Amino acid sequence: MPYQYYELKNGIRLVHRQQRGDVAHLGVIVNAGSRDENPDQQGLAHFIEHLIFKGTQKRSNYQVLSRLENVGADLNAYTTKEDTSIYASIQRRYYKRAAELLADIVFHSVFPDKEIEKEKAVVMDEINSYKDNPAEWIHDEFDELVFRDHPLGRNILGTKEKLTRYTRKDILRFRDANYLPSRVVITSVADFGLSKAIAVAEYYFSDIASNNSLLYRQPFTGYTAANITRKYSRHQAHVVIGNAACNAHDDRRFTMALLNNMLGGPAMNSRLNLALRERNGIAYNLESNFQPFSDTGLFSIYCGTDEDLMPRAIELIHKELDKFRNIALTTIGLHIAQRQLKGQLAISLESHQNEMLSMGKNMLVYGKIDPVEEIYRKIDNISAAGILEMANEVFDPSYLSTLIFNNQKSTSR
Repeated sequence: MPYQYYELKNGIRLVHRQQRGDVAHLGVIVNAGSRDENPDQQGLAHFIEHLIFKGTQKRSNYQVLSRLENVGADLNAYTTKEDTSIYASIQRRYYKRAAELLADIVFHSVFPDKEIEKEKAVVMDEINSYKDNPAEWIHDEFDELVFRDHPLGRNILGTKEKLTRYTRKDILRFRDANYLPSRVVITSVADFGLSKAIAVAEYYFSDIASNNSLLYRQPFTGYTAANITRKYSRHQAHVVIGNAACNAHDDRRFTMALLNNMLGGPAMNSRLNLALRERNGIAYNLESNFQPFSDTGLFSIYCGTDEDLMPRAIELIHKELDKFRNIALTTIGLHIAQRQLKGQLAISLESHQNEMLSMGKNMLVYGKIDPVEEIYRKIDNISAAGILEMANEVFDPSYLSTLIFNNQKSTSR
């Protein structure tokens, strides 16, 4: 079934897709993430994502958690740089129950003081767990290196020092300024038609007062490459190498996605996996990522290995990047890469929960969702010349930043 759209009078948008099955998926995606925080608000977007489960005007913390869990549903949420997602997967018969609860926690949470203090300890523990995992923490530190002095560079979790100072007033101020109908999308995948999805959305979400406040985000400019080594005492050394890349509105993002997938995507025959793991036995933890944001993007390669092997790992990474910059793909090689990416996309869409979340993000960024056939067409239109051009832009050594965690003395340049 095609994607279907509707807009409530208050500005909340609904996107629905009818999909056969007993399980339905429903989400509320808010166009507010960590980059929408002021410097004195760092971590508040994520903190609110935790706190909306702690009680509403008519429900206690326990009642919120039990409302869907008692019928075997999956209720969850997460925060990114640019959005916050609150969602549920439930049996279709409980779709209305899920909609009512999501509307309640997103728009009617009361943030009790005692729950705020308890949750501060939980988030602090989450920060500690990230710092104890260098494979996770190095990515946050790399974001700060690339986007320094910009909201995109701030850690989503915030800092312990700022978290300690936040009050209920701070939380309400951020929520009320960002959880606005014009910035909210309801996203739905279920085995019934649009008319029912509209009726449910109207019943539970139409009472939210409209507000068409424009969203302003500080644009990112002025990227400069940096190379930093930080002392981080662990058995392995860790490295991230990367560059700013194209944004979510750049048509070349499909070329960048294909290039990233060939280099270090999930397939075992990715270039980096073959070079470092299969041929040289250097690294088990190895990947590359491309994340487009609304006005910029981030490309990065991560590798974790023994400290003595790290120089060789970095050498091999740059060797693979140079190949993409200097050797154009053959027609057969390009076709294989395109077919691989389309297959991975098809598999990812088999998860209707993933599809539901993707639908919401696409609505926030583009205002519509391209059918998978259109995405396939865009992938098929990628040329070897386009890949070569993108590789020379993003993989240029003079523009690559490097962050290393090891046991040696810290350095920077």
